Amino acid sequence: MAKILNSNTQFLDGPNARGAEFRFAFKVFRQFINGFRKLHFIGPCITVFGSARFDENHPDYILAREIGREIAEMGFTTMTGGGPGIMEAANRGAFENDGYSVGCSIHLPNEQVVNPFMHRYVHFEHFFVRKTLLLKYSYAFVVMPGGFGTLDELFETLTLIQTGIINNFPVVIMGKDFYREIRHHIQNMIDRGTISKKDENLVLFTDEVPEAIEHIRKYVLENYKVKNKRIRPRWWLFEKE
Repeated sequence: MAKILNSNTQFLDGPNARGAEFRFAFKVFRQFINGFRKLHFIGPCITVFGSARFDENHPDYILAREIGREIAEMGFTTMTGGGPGIMEAANRGAFENDGYSVGCSIHLPNEQVVNPFMHRYVHFEHFFVRKTLLLKYSYAFVVMPGGFGTLDELFETLTLIQTGIINNFPVVIMGKDFYREIRHHIQNMIDRGTISKKDENLVLFTDEVPEAIEHIRKYVLENYKVKNKRIRPRWWLFEKE
């Protein structure tokens, strides 16, 4: 039986015809430009990562909704992956409390649908483009319980901070019990010398929203000048306000 390939699997399945590689690269370029146009004026963000599989009655959904509300009260834009579950909850918390709410969604075969609590979203076909935009506009990151995708987002973010590719923005992991083994493994990596002792300071583990928000607020206000999102540069890419 022949394999059915989408553009992602075809690209990652080894060398393709050079014309196909060029078309793929141009398609990726167009996705980046579309993201830049739609997100240029959204203001400084805090990105929330987490599972798409929790309904509104789940404790972590309720917690993420509270986080979205607190982000809105700080004057930041809440950014998520634009899907259901934790993403919906964080967007909803901001959306329902006069905050700005945006998302970077992606097409998946089963679970990814766009949640209705966003003022603006961008749809992507490739994970690496989506992850880049989720990081690009944010001054802090909140990581809720989730699956492989959430862990991927967490460790890519920490890697980019650790290596100085992005600024030393605060990363908060919500769910001390859920992420107990991750915390232990960070200590194990320190003990075995694969990361430095100072790297444990890259992340705060907590279950308390006030602690998480205060950690972010203190760090951002002390280290970065947050621009007013109402100040607009020239629209050289025909950006959407």
